[in-house]
Amino acid sequence: MQNQPKKKITLFSAIMLAISSLIGSGWLFGANEAAAAAGPAAVISWIVGAVVMGMIAANYVELGVMLPESGGMSRYAQYSHGPLLGFIASWANWTNRFMAGGHISSRGLLVVFAFMIVFTLLNFWSVELMTKFTNAISVFKIGMPLLTIILLILSSFHPANFGNSVHTFMPHGTSAIFEATTISGIIFSYNAFQTVINIGGEIERPQKNIFRAIIISLTVAAVIYILLQVAFIGAVAPHDLKHVGWGGLNFNSPFADLAIMVGMNWLATLLYLDAFVSPFGTGVSFVASSGRTLAAMTLNRHIPKWLGKTDGIYGNPRLAYLANLVIGGLLVTIFRDWSVLAAVISTSTLIAYLTGPVTVISMRKLRPDYKRPVKSKSIRVVAPLSFILASLAIYWAMWPTTVEVILVILLGLPMYIYFDYKNGKTTIRQQLRSSGWMICYLVFISVMSYIGSAGFRGQNFIHYPWDFVVIIIASYFFYRWGLKSRMKNSPDLPMADQINQRVKIEE
Repeated sequence: MQNQPKKKITLFSAIMLAISSLIGSGWLFGANEAAAAAGPAAVISWIVGAVVMGMIAANYVELGVMLPESGGMSRYAQYSHGPLLGFIASWANWTNRFMAGGHISSRGLLVVFAFMIVFTLLNFWSVELMTKFTNAISVFKIGMPLLTIILLILSSFHPANFGNSVHTFMPHGTSAIFEATTISGIIFSYNAFQTVINIGGEIERPQKNIFRAIIISLTVAAVIYILLQVAFIGAVAPHDLKHVGWGGLNFNSPFADLAIMVGMNWLATLLYLDAFVSPFGTGVSFVASSGRTLAAMTLNRHIPKWLGKTDGIYGNPRLAYLANLVIGGLLVTIFRDWSVLAAVISTSTLIAYLTGPVTVISMRKLRPDYKRPVKSKSIRVVAPLSFILASLAIYWAMWPTTVEVILVILLGLPMYIYFDYKNGKTTIRQQLRSSGWMICYLVFISVMSYIGSAGFRGQNFIHYPWDFVVIIIASYFFYRWGLKSRMKNSPDLPMADQINQRVKIEE
């Protein structure tokens, strides 16, 4: 029975799958939370978030088309720096797939379990069923925010809400712009671009379509999110702002409440429906991505091999889907209120993203002759810049979230130590030499978060913006250290060679 999937995902389906992941129900609340933190300057927060994630994505575009494989996000660091860094990156990325929010009652658990089973089954049987579902639901997920933007701007838009001076536009200063990127989940709203990377081995013409799907989906999401923020700020009644300010607005469902205030009850009804449909579509997409991420980790020799088995027709990692279903169910049962845990798990993804810029340049040095359908001359500037931006975004997650992320990574170490002892192909000394920079970086960013400025919940030993200056300088140092630490004899490089040999360069 073949392991290579016969059914391929089209460019349109890949874009719809990415958009379905990128646009969840967060847009219904994110604009309100961002405005409460930064006022009208929240518009800039969404632009900052798009720039940060766009820069990070640029590294994975080259890696994704150069090494198109399912669950690729779990593999790249292992190719360039060996098993220990590969484990840190893949574990940090995989744990992010279990992010959720809100408090779940005992009765609500049954509903949650039912949805999780449905999400799994839609992926379980075939890629075709999953893509048809996401294609259909993504049309609604794009249409609803666009309809909301148009109607609110046409029916109730107050330009004066944006202020008439720098102070009224940025009532809480410039630091609040960056604080809003984490408080309101802006950075993480753009996180799901990696869905395209993780299904890269199943996309038609991956050498072209991975790049196209990431660029198009991220651009669509960014435009929608920014316009939603503009529409929200403009739609708030000026007399409400005069009495309570941006931080005092009290909406249960921000856009639905605004729709009711301007007499569009039917739009409010559709928005309440979207609160159900959007996370449903996102759940299906995340199951697809998480299953492939977990299955790819078996190739890293960090977890049992049977989790990586796929069916012969579609290449679906069905056992990985079931394992994620069980683990997700246990986590939901244990952690009923995920507000703190979600922030920790989400930030762990940024730790994984730190390896992308280091890996993409390291692979150019380790394998300069690889076929690279996308090879940008600017990547040597983009890579260190994106590493620095990812570091700042981790810092914006605030103390104590930054140190708690390390604890999430440590949870997986016993399993790594066991399987490395059993299957390891490199010495501990080699692994520490190639991964020491990341270990020291995690200590640095945790300490920096604690002693940093008060706006990011630090002790204010280093005031804003000098905390940013320290992080920028130190991050560049760690980036250079990471490049120097690449593993020239990584045991997984021959597998990367085989994958790259199958890549076709189209004129």
